[in-house]
Amino acid sequence: MIQRQQSLWLLLSTICSFLSFQLPFYNGTKNINNMVTAAELDAGSSFFLVVFTGASLILSLVTIFLFKDRKLQLRLCFVGTGIAILVLVFYFVEMKKFESGTISLSCLFTFANILGYILAARGIWKDEKLVKSLDKLR
Repeated sequence: MIQRQQSLWLLLSTICSFLSFQLPFYNGTKNINNMVTAAELDAGSSFFLVVFTGASLILSLVTIFLFKDRKLQLRLCFVGTGIAILVLVFYFVEMKKFESGTISLSCLFTFANILGYILAARGIWKDEKLVKSLDKLR
């Protein structure tokens, strides 16, 4: 069923990945050709951020509709968690290229993306345990 709680958590991950493209993770100043300019770091700022954030977005969206194959859905949640953590690492690597700045409040969307995948995996795991326990009764 598509109306399970893990579908909502995966939808949260999808929305957070999308909002990562729209809202900045970090605001600061960069030194480009001896000129200090204001810059924002978001998911579209780096090639790797675009690729991995896009992969996280597509993966969470596809995983929602794989509700009939719980084992595959669980594996994809683990892969999605890894990709989301990798995105977070790339953000911190890109932050080092700034001279000064502050982390934006919208950086919470990146952390919520990871949390959404983890909670979805937890829900899928509970469903799988429930189905296995019901199979024992038959």
